[in-house]
Amino acid sequence: MTALTTDFEQPTMDDYPTRKSTEPALLYRKDPVVWGTPADGPMDQSSLDSFDEKGYLQVESLVTPEEVEKYRAELDRLAGDEDLKRDERTVVERSSNEVRSIFEVHKISEVFADLVRDPRVVGRARQLLGSDVYIHQSRVNYKPGFGGGDFYWHSDFETWHAEDGMPRPRALSLSLALTDNYPYNGPLMIMPGSHKTYVSCVGETPEEHFRESLKKQEIGTPDQASLSILADKHGIDLLTGPAGGGLFFDCNCMHGSGGNISPYPRSNVFIVFNSVENTCVEPFAAPSPRPPFIGARDFTPVR
Repeated sequence: MTALTTDFEQPTMDDYPTRKSTEPALLYRKDPVVWGTPADGPMDQSSLDSFDEKGYLQVESLVTPEEVEKYRAELDRLAGDEDLKRDERTVVERSSNEVRSIFEVHKISEVFADLVRDPRVVGRARQLLGSDVYIHQSRVNYKPGFGGGDFYWHSDFETWHAEDGMPRPRALSLSLALTDNYPYNGPLMIMPGSHKTYVSCVGETPEEHFRESLKKQEIGTPDQASLSILADKHGIDLLTGPAGGGLFFDCNCMHGSGGNISPYPRSNVFIVFNSVENTCVEPFAAPSPRPPFIGARDFTPVR
């Protein structure tokens, strides 16, 4: 199949402005959350309604224990590949030089390429987004024990909109747990319902911002007052569970995770699906788009 690519287009209207004002703002979401129906995939109306309300859905045992072991072995293989560690797609911890993330993993590893194409995974993405989908980003995340770093509160869509040129919040992520998520090893936290409010951030995007933001993001993170308003309104859900569980969440969910000082590592596979009807254009608030291994410019649908 021929790859679908496009020349950059100049956005004519921005319903989700960010990094353009000296004051932050809370804006109402102007787009649906769920685009499909029960007839479009494996989820029933109750599950779709829950996703619409909370912005996320946990699926216990999305993959089998045997598959988890296969993915863990691949995770270890990738982390031990010294050539890959020197690749620009690999991000290491500032303090320990241990691998933090490996991007474009579905192109590096056939094992994870198969996962992306799995009907249990892509079927739910198509159903929620109401269209064919392509991979905007994929990566594996490592949060080792005794020092795995934190991921500060953020909305993925704010960055994808500002720096990748994603027009609207018609994308979602899957986080597949490869280790057990305990309350004490840095699990994901989400403010349920926050996906219906867009936080417009302050701060101009510098050139090649991705080089620093992949290790620790500062530009594009919400202000404390906005975070406090969202937390007071929606609360915070701590998402724990055994390995093999899948978490599907909307691209505009306010989420983050604390550091891991426990002895128990936390690792996951992270896959971003974007609708083929929402392909990226020129960045809305950055000098140039991020590299394709972070924000894809190949819009070929997953088959």
